[in-house]
Amino acid sequence: MPRFRSILDTMPAYKPGKAVISPEGRSFKLSSNESPYEPLPSVVESITRAAVEINRYPDPGSVKLTGALAERYGVPYDHVALGAGSVAVAQQLLETVGEPGAEVLYAWRSFEAYPLLVSLAGAVAVEVPLRDETHDLDAMADAVTPETRLIFVCNPNNPTGTVNRTAELGRFLDRVPENVLVVLDEAYREYVRDEDVPDGLTFYRDRPNVAVLRTFSKAYGLAGLRVGYLIGHAPVAAAVRKTMMPFAVNHLAQVAAVASLQAEAELLERVETVVKERTRVREALLSQGWTVPPTEANFVWMRLGERTMEFAELCAGSGVAVRPFAGEGARVSIGDPESNDTFLAAAEAFKN
Repeated sequence: MPRFRSILDTMPAYKPGKAVISPEGRSFKLSSNESPYEPLPSVVESITRAAVEINRYPDPGSVKLTGALAERYGVPYDHVALGAGSVAVAQQLLETVGEPGAEVLYAWRSFEAYPLLVSLAGAVAVEVPLRDETHDLDAMADAVTPETRLIFVCNPNNPTGTVNRTAELGRFLDRVPENVLVVLDEAYREYVRDEDVPDGLTFYRDRPNVAVLRTFSKAYGLAGLRVGYLIGHAPVAAAVRKTMMPFAVNHLAQVAAVASLQAEAELLERVETVVKERTRVREALLSQGWTVPPTEANFVWMRLGERTMEFAELCAGSGVAVRPFAGEGARVSIGDPESNDTFLAAAEAFKN
């Protein structure tokens, strides 16, 4: 029998959101925070044109996409690093700091890949409980030790959708030592409408130990192509590029991401539609008697405790897939109006 790392005996595998089908054949996938919309025609055209070139390796440096991102955000070219989705960039980050004894700090519950990636990197995970479904930044700052190498702050937080605002985040960053890297994971930044939730790039610009992590998977609707990126100061971005697998961002993904940036205004109109549906869904749940924290992401969070799996099963019976976390709650993505209406009917039936 081959011998594997002992950590594999204790760590669970990542469980992606799944699809379900009702007895009537209906299926509404609200379990993975995907965009409910197909790619824009201009993006599809770019992919189609590029498809005849896939006999060649992709540009290993993703030069066009890196340049487009640098121009879009007004940052130096060498401050941008890419990966196959933001989760891959997170793994690349952990490869830069992960070694025995190194600590990685994050809130819990937060993005479920964090503990898996930290364990695989050989680092020590330090989890700080949420307070009122939100990052407890004071407690996180208190948890920093001389062994802390990296801190993830997921803002908006996945799966609760809650946010930390400018003043409290600034106070937190002031308390973090300059040799500790703080990664602001902003996968859902495009859905934020609270003006007091900071754009992480405003902190990054004058703080060399702050980096921002974003993705094309959510608002830009490219989840199937896997493109994520980091913006950080040159030493941070350079380290992340060193740990990137060669050719990780494929040719079609690079082309589609550039085309999406060019069509950003049209894409953000779709985002606004999702935001309006988010408001409608949350208000409907509140009227049904549920407690749902304010959310700035493309999902809502329902803390259901021991009834979580029962709730997920009832939703599945209506063809609605939600993302349950056993014993805690369910995260429900915002889909198109029909999907949302079907979910709301299931939620009301469960409540009654």
